[in-house]
Amino acid sequence: MPARISVPVVVGTRPEAIKLLPVIQALAASAYYEPLVVSTGQHHAMVQDILDLAGFAPEVILWSGGRQANLNARVASVMERFEDFCAERFEVHAGRTPTEEEVLQGRFPAAVIVHGDTSSAMAAALSAFHMQIPVMHVEAGLRTDDIRSPFPEELNRQVIGRTAAMHFAPTVTNLQNLVRENVPAERIYVTGNTGIDALLWASTLDMTFHDTRLQALYESDRRIVVVTAHRRENWGAGLEGIAEGVAGLAALHPDVHFVLPVHPNPQVEEVLAGRLSDLDNVLLIAPLGYATFSKLLGRCHLVLTDSGGIQEEAPSLGKPVLVMRETTERSEGVTAGTLRLVGTDPALIVEEGRRLLEDPVAYAGMSQAENPYGDGRAAERIVAALEHLLIGGSAPVPFGPGYDRAAVGRAAGPQFASLTSARGVPAASSDGVAPIVPEDASV
Repeated sequence: MPARISVPVVVGTRPEAIKLLPVIQALAASAYYEPLVVSTGQHHAMVQDILDLAGFAPEVILWSGGRQANLNARVASVMERFEDFCAERFEVHAGRTPTEEEVLQGRFPAAVIVHGDTSSAMAAALSAFHMQIPVMHVEAGLRTDDIRSPFPEELNRQVIGRTAAMHFAPTVTNLQNLVRENVPAERIYVTGNTGIDALLWASTLDMTFHDTRLQALYESDRRIVVVTAHRRENWGAGLEGIAEGVAGLAALHPDVHFVLPVHPNPQVEEVLAGRLSDLDNVLLIAPLGYATFSKLLGRCHLVLTDSGGIQEEAPSLGKPVLVMRETTERSEGVTAGTLRLVGTDPALIVEEGRRLLEDPVAYAGMSQAENPYGDGRAAERIVAALEHLLIGGSAPVPFGPGYDRAAVGRAAGPQFASLTSARGVPAASSDGVAPIVPEDASV
């Protein structure tokens, strides 16, 4: 059995768990890497529900910040507790440069994988950087270029972008965003989005709805509109506008049923329930598990959302998406025609929703547009790239542009620079070049 090298994968929120689960599965299947799932504890129960779908459990739970913790407290807690975990689990101390031997023997993390743009992901990336652990950023390069929208996610992903040695960008547009920020293209690998991998996998699971009202609706022939609304920047007036827009659509289309899983945050729940709970064709339900939500997404006719990931996932199932935000970092979907940005203006939500519910040509134009976000093989590419960084050989085939092995090695630090260059294996080396492997590993 070959030695397997440890890679902590930091998971803080339910969306992170969804999009990192395919990566964890692919790492677990690797002959060279062992995933160590690190839960920050932020959304512990929801994260565990996702991991349970594939039989994984966290190596450690950091319990970083309660539900009401402010952003500064959460960032500080994740940074400190992640460093404590690394110090206990590995021979890691902030500021100390590890050796190649320590990495190959599993005494120092080969890398830390973080996803997206949460404050916990940013904190873990910064903590890893201080410990000289290479940061690998999944879903890199999303940008609105306004650090206050979405808040605080836009700044978080820019900070992670400055610390990361390797950027796994879902699309070519994401790559271009990074290049404009002077990230070398040689350290960016376009993979597609792991959220598509997760959705296609979850859609194969046999699940039923615990809510009998929803199960009955699912089995009926009524059109369903799925609504999700919870973004921090929409709290207050934004959520009020969304609720008013949904109410207006529901009044115009009593034959359509609107299903809204309500986020448990009181600032969200009070606004949405206060305006929508008395409407006959609006069903407010508790948040769904990932697999059951995937099933609902496949059944619905249209999606109204202020979420990020759903903007990529729903079009892969042929569902038009109206984005109830003022800005979106998923500009490729807007360009491709799978998404339409409507903001939180109730009049615009009603206008665009009504058009898609009443005009079959307009609906077909969005539902049949090609989804630019992936083909379900992003996690496979990510782990293939990590293996290539370690053992050399042929570079994996990208979803878009590739990367340069030596450039990533130099950015990752001395321990990786030696692996990727000192023994003479060139970047993106061809077949026939002797791979670099741990002494007790086999190829």
